[in-house]
Amino acid sequence: MNSDSLRELLEAVSAGRLDVEDAADRLATLPFVETVTSRIDTHRALRQGIPEVVYGGEKTADQIVDAARALRDVGQDVLVTRVDAEKWADVQSRLADADYDAAARTIWIGPEEPAIQGKGTVLVISAGTADLPVAAEAQQVARRFGNKVELLQDVGVAGLHRLLGSMELIRDARVLIVVAGMEGALPSVVGGLVDKPVIAVPTSVGYGASLGGIAALLGMLTSCASNVTTVNIDNGFGAAHVATLINRL
Repeated sequence: MNSDSLRELLEAVSAGRLDVEDAADRLATLPFVETVTSRIDTHRALRQGIPEVVYGGEKTADQIVDAARALRDVGQDVLVTRVDAEKWADVQSRLADADYDAAARTIWIGPEEPAIQGKGTVLVISAGTADLPVAAEAQQVARRFGNKVELLQDVGVAGLHRLLGSMELIRDARVLIVVAGMEGALPSVVGGLVDKPVIAVPTSVGYGASLGGIAALLGMLTSCASNVTTVNIDNGFGAAHVATLINRL
């Protein structure tokens, strides 16, 4: 249930195309649906503009299927994050029409290309190839949330000319998500080049003193570029969620 479907429901009642009892039955699924393993928040799209997404990382295949079916039963598209290939093999046969993106580790059940709701392009920039799993998650989540998305990859500060060779793409973006591990310097560089919001995503990529992403996180939090804000380590999903809200303003 989102604001558009709620409006359509109320208009149908007002016009006499739907009786009050049927409308009440449809609204009975608000604010959540209880399943064997979950309470699915069917009210979130009304409150936040973006429906509930299933985090699949620590869920079993049965729990993912249970949540996905509940969302489909109430007419909602399904996005599941952090699903590895082994788990996907277990749920694939049980989720009809599901699409799996191996790089992003996401499952999607819905229209092949969701309607664009964002006002501009969300550009995801990946410092290195090792950062791509997190960048791909951000890219796919932003796409499924109705954004036009571009991906610029392998443009880290060790070869800054690679980044500067794509300045037209960078400056045309409305929101930028910059994904980097190691020392996490790339978001500060990008932030100094644009007049747009930059969402920094530290990754757990790097050698010993990178401390599993802590070094990149601290570097991004202390960025001297004032247009940079930071999400948690490896949190491509969170970056895409915030970028989506900004891109709709």
